Amino acid sequence: MADMIPEPRSMASHGDGFFELDADTALVAQEGAERTARWLRDTLGAACGLPLPTRPDARDNAVRLSLDPAVTEELGAEGYRLAVTPAGVHLAGGGPAGLFWGAQTLRQLLGPDAFRRAPLPGRTWRLPLSLVQDAPRFRWRGLMLDVARHFMPKEGVLRYLDLMAAHKLNVFHFHLTDDQGWRIRIERHPRLTEVGSWRARTKFGHRASLLWEEKPHGGHYTQDDIREIVAYAAERHITVVPEIDVPGHSQAAITAYPELGNTDVVDTASLTVWDSWGISPNVLAPTDNTLRFYEEVFEEVLELFPSEFIHVGGDECLKDQWRASPAAQARIKELGLADEDELQAWFVGHFAAWLSARGRRVIGWDEILEGGIAEGAAVASWRGFGGGIAAARAGHDVVMCPEQHVYLDHRQADGADEPVPIGYVRTLEDVYRFEPVPPGLDASLTHRVLGTQANLWTEVMENPARVDYQAFPRLAAFAEVAWSALPAPAERDFTAFERRMAAHYRRLDALGVGYRPPAGPLPWQRRPGVPGRPIDGPPPSR
Repeated sequence: MADMIPEPRSMASHGDGFFELDADTALVAQEGAERTARWLRDTLGAACGLPLPTRPDARDNAVRLSLDPAVTEELGAEGYRLAVTPAGVHLAGGGPAGLFWGAQTLRQLLGPDAFRRAPLPGRTWRLPLSLVQDAPRFRWRGLMLDVARHFMPKEGVLRYLDLMAAHKLNVFHFHLTDDQGWRIRIERHPRLTEVGSWRARTKFGHRASLLWEEKPHGGHYTQDDIREIVAYAAERHITVVPEIDVPGHSQAAITAYPELGNTDVVDTASLTVWDSWGISPNVLAPTDNTLRFYEEVFEEVLELFPSEFIHVGGDECLKDQWRASPAAQARIKELGLADEDELQAWFVGHFAAWLSARGRRVIGWDEILEGGIAEGAAVASWRGFGGGIAAARAGHDVVMCPEQHVYLDHRQADGADEPVPIGYVRTLEDVYRFEPVPPGLDASLTHRVLGTQANLWTEVMENPARVDYQAFPRLAAFAEVAWSALPAPAERDFTAFERRMAAHYRRLDALGVGYRPPAGPLPWQRRPGVPGRPIDGPPPSR
């Protein structure tokens, strides 16, 4: 029982006995528990080879699911209480989400083989007699997956939603557009995917690399694909937050529709979907035509994604073209703005107001603080903690995702075999000791920290196996940071966490996750001769 990840708030054993599930074990779901019952029967039933029949009057040899106002009052809507007795199991949730997270704990208690898709012969399924009471620390426990740089087909996305659910992560930040590809079909503007979703070739390694993969790369999700992904996530109590980048990181869109770019300073008709990495100078023109175009994009996005937040990027917008553009300079003068930073703030603010009028909230990277930030906007603080602290002090909600700590594309060790080493060394222990609420934030403002998020940028992740390698096992440590009420970083018992990880590696094996082994990359996980961009020394603390 002590090997659960993330670690529950409290666990108590009721002796050395077990409750054993068998072919007669019933699944009893009270009102509001139907979604978790369906997941248990489909997923756990398949792994265990048990039918888990419905018998509403079952008093023993049953797994009973219910919603309990007392759990809600004590532990919140995402909290749960799991009691295993000789007669069976009672799982009570503060709400449907809490019930589902309790089901994830139940699965872990059954052992690693419960994470398989079919039963192993001769296996028995026993739960230790115990009481688990649990609830998350943060409401936003996120994972950002960049599918713009390297496209991940729909089945891979659904698999990552399952992996998130197994770790009690509940926000999937879906990075759908960038200079290197546009991944969501927009019916009103079909060239975004007909043209913008494919590039002719791809840089292999860091942008300074001389290596190229000389074949087209691309792909996109149809709107039905998106509906399926959103529905699949909702079944697992995961919210999908889409990101549509404006005004920078937009070369793929400009390639598809050249009039969106700064046509008075660059021949946008000659642009192609970018085949390298870094920050493209080609940004959106601050025209009414561009605003109307993206309003039409967002209209379709809102129909597909019911999330409270819509991410608009706002990061790394190079302003050289605006400085050189007579049209952009005229716009600055017309609006009475001081400079290009305020022009970007006006651009993002337009969509913040537009989304707010439709009952949604904008979130953007911390550059949206520059030049002024729209009322009600939330900030994803990626350039350290400073942006998040500034946003909280200004009355804005924050998601902490500092590059130096939870960018999982950064390398995991400093060995020569580490594949395409990027950024600082961020070990499993480093991630486990990450603290989302920085000491520089006044205690009266900590409620502004909605939570935290780990980010997977895929420039050097050319296939799902590379994504697995970069994500795991560090995502397991991150999940515990986001869920569990851990002590201060220096006081965290990493040795105990490593012991629990010994069991968790077996779960990851059963799930087919190609994680980085503790001893270092396996031969097929290495990328000899592919240059990265390692940064030596400890990352900055702020």
